[in-house]
Amino acid sequence: MSLLELKDVSKIYGDLHALDKVNFKVEQGEWVAIMGPSGSGKSTMMNIIGALDKASEGQVLLDGVDIAGESAKNLTNIRRDKIGLIFQQFHLVSYLTALENVMLAQYYHSMPDEKEALEALERVGLLERAKHYPTQLSGGEQQRVCVARALINYPEIILADEPTGNLDEANEEIVVDLFRKLHEEGTTLVVVTHNPEVAEVAQRTIVLRNGRVDHESINPNFTGKLKHITLE
Repeated sequence: MSLLELKDVSKIYGDLHALDKVNFKVEQGEWVAIMGPSGSGKSTMMNIIGALDKASEGQVLLDGVDIAGESAKNLTNIRRDKIGLIFQQFHLVSYLTALENVMLAQYYHSMPDEKEALEALERVGLLERAKHYPTQLSGGEQQRVCVARALINYPEIILADEPTGNLDEANEEIVVDLFRKLHEEGTTLVVVTHNPEVAEVAQRTIVLRNGRVDHESINPNFTGKLKHITLE
């Protein structure tokens, strides 16, 4: 059974079909990139997969459960328990430290655990920046805090919407390298990106156009590393 499966998923606003009968699967431990031009439905689809919005039609199966028909309350619980979200805009709380931002995600899930939160920051190379506020962190560091926050509750799937969109080339490589390590550990990743180089790092790419799956491709040379920089 696939970890994630969309069956004839549509999102309809009046006469506009933002998504039009989208079908695809993501297997446990797979790394999938989603691409497409502006207006192709990428963000709409990610919001539906991430339990931030509901499909108008179709099924969204996450670990065998159709979340398309769940109540708003249940969707909140699903986001909390099963999904790690990473956004282009970091959405960090400005008056909380990096450590406290990570612990906030724990608070909504179960109980804050400073030791676990520090371990998550160490995992993304930010242990020494734990007591710093977002304004004291670079864009790349803020995004790595977001990765730590997404990981802290051990989600079944990580959804990242343009996670390198605001980063320079060096920080882009650091974040992608984190994704590579997560994938090697068995984490399932779905990453929306406009950057072909970031998409090529994934095992498989799904291209949306006009709200539909235009085509899919397998990366035959999958390494999990960007071509323009190599970090050891």
